[in-house]
Amino acid sequence: MAMTVEQKHEGIGKYLVVYLCILALAGLQFAIAYQNITAAQMFRRMLSVALVEAGVAVMFFMHLWSEKRGFLLFVVFFTIFVLLAMQFGWTDSFRLTQCAGYCS
Repeated sequence: MAMTVEQKHEGIGKYLVVYLCILALAGLQFAIAYQNITAAQMFRRMLSVALVEAGVAVMFFMHLWSEKRGFLLFVVFFTIFVLLAMQFGWTDSFRLTQCAGYCS
């Protein structure tokens, strides 16, 4: 397996910077947790920081940054589809907790 010139000169520096950015975002979440704000505001802020943090991790540590744009869009849309499709089971789970007429 031959390595290209770019792969030989690509060191740990880029990954260290990305790791430090993720660490800073985690620190930001820690700071948000101790703010005196409502639960809805905290949820919005924490979710937005977590999405950015996850996006950075996926783009760099899973090497999606260097993939073709079509593949990246496929991964994004497929992930959203799977997450939305998983939500259809929640209504049935509440029906099952009430026995839905099957309990004696």
